[in-house]
Amino acid sequence: MLKIKDIRIHLKNCLSCQYPDNELRGFGNWILEHLFDYTITDALLNADRTLTEKNSSDLEFIIAHLKQEKPIQQILGYSWFYGRKFLVNKHVLIPRPETEELVDWMLKDSLDDTSILEVGTGSGCIAITLALNTNATIVSIDVSELALKQAKTNALALNASVAFCKADVLDDSSCDSLGAFDVIVSNPPYVLESDKQMMSNNVLEYEPHLALFVSSDDPLLFYRAIATMASRKLNANGVLYFEIHENYGQETLDMLSLKGFKALELKKDLQGKDRMVKAVWKL
Repeated sequence: MLKIKDIRIHLKNCLSCQYPDNELRGFGNWILEHLFDYTITDALLNADRTLTEKNSSDLEFIIAHLKQEKPIQQILGYSWFYGRKFLVNKHVLIPRPETEELVDWMLKDSLDDTSILEVGTGSGCIAITLALNTNATIVSIDVSELALKQAKTNALALNASVAFCKADVLDDSSCDSLGAFDVIVSNPPYVLESDKQMMSNNVLEYEPHLALFVSSDDPLLFYRAIATMASRKLNANGVLYFEIHENYGQETLDMLSLKGFKALELKKDLQGKDRMVKAVWKL
């Protein structure tokens, strides 16, 4: 039987032809946490612990799905975001570190006693994190019923107060019933259809294309629609936050300026890529 200290070697033997070493190390960390609730230090202290039959069976189950290039977050059924566990499935995007950076930027601004609208909730990670770290009133919309179901499940599990509703930002009338807000935030689809050929199968085969892709002929489709809606729904001096495609930072700023937004900011992520935008509605 395998021991704790053998898990990483076993992963490498089974998966090195498909994954680089850094990803395999990450998988090892996920597995140690998931199967044993171990940190890296715990694993070292318990290196000679023998896996039970169930542990071994669970490990092989994970490896079998990794061989199919399924994201480990979907295999395990959850992902971490801003220090909390969010349940995920094939109907929602797996939360990304750059989205954590967007939320962190927002939280460093004063959001208490504000009203916030999130457009495109997915797993609910943005709205729920804002709800749990502020006293803001939060509404979150999505076009997908299945995404809304997952977001509601996460909000219930984390005891977060968020009002979820179905709406399509590309359909003007769909958002008419929404009230006015102090803040609007969105991480809309921004990956170009033409980028698919450069993407890995774990994204293409297992994550929702509805939440990922936009026509290469109109990369700012969702940004324009949300900005137009924001121009009607934001209170005076209300703030709009976007996560953006790294190659369209200036184009996004130009579009927002033409629509009347002021105090435009373009922010880089920790990788040095243009990834976030902030704009104020008519100072």
